[in-house]
Amino acid sequence: MGQEMSHRASGFAAAFLPLRRWRKGGLRAALLGTVLLTATACANGDNGANDPLEPMNRAVYKVNQAVDYVLLRPLAYAYRDGLPDPIQERIGNTLRNLASPVVLANDLMQGEWDRAWSTFMRFLINSTWGLAGLHDIAAPMGFKRHDEDFGQTLAVAGVDEGPYIVLPLLGPSNARDAVGRAVDWAMDPVRILAAAKNWDEFQWTRTGLTVVDARASLIDPINEIERSSLDTYVALRSMYRQRRAAEISNQPGGYGSGVDGSDFDFQDPPKTQ
Repeated sequence: MGQEMSHRASGFAAAFLPLRRWRKGGLRAALLGTVLLTATACANGDNGANDPLEPMNRAVYKVNQAVDYVLLRPLAYAYRDGLPDPIQERIGNTLRNLASPVVLANDLMQGEWDRAWSTFMRFLINSTWGLAGLHDIAAPMGFKRHDEDFGQTLAVAGVDEGPYIVLPLLGPSNARDAVGRAVDWAMDPVRILAAAKNWDEFQWTRTGLTVVDARASLIDPINEIERSSLDTYVALRSMYRQRRAAEISNQPGGYGSGVDGSDFDFQDPPKTQ
């Protein structure tokens, strides 16, 4: 679920910690947590769904589902149905432009030089002619948008995905992507600048809009899952793993591709990289 909630929402409570302190302690703790989760998975065995932590994941999923029904889903419907399409488009454009430096860094780390050039030109053009990202001027010029994150960078480097994990509030993930999410947050220059300038309102506004915009984009796929699936937990797990596999291989079907639930096979796919 959730570049987009998956990979575009920052951590909530940790949003304003200084980068240096996080780098000294937080990254070490995140990596240690990944090792412990992987060790637990090995001890408990694995299955085709790569979900050895399923009892715990289902418990977290139920809490997330309750929060979604009470808060996120109503906000997403109000956002999608209440705001004019041009305003939603401008908000989405701005959020994606703010995320461009992290995408560029991961393009470079993966050795994707053509995609890095495209990301750089998009950020340059849209930040200037596009009025700080409100308008996507770069796409008609041939610089198409794509998403990259550190979870994908780790996958390209050959790091195994580790066990499937449902994160509190953030939703489906795995050990590799959980670390990737933390690293993306830590190296985000927009977040670092905002924290240094004490732009707290900007930080919370960006995070809130990112969450709501991502949830709104998933209204139709999730509704389709709930209509067609006997077990929504299994279906969402499958959708997440298929999307991540598509993103890692730079194929259509990743987050933000505009697909609906009919594009996914809700049976668990083979294990990704």
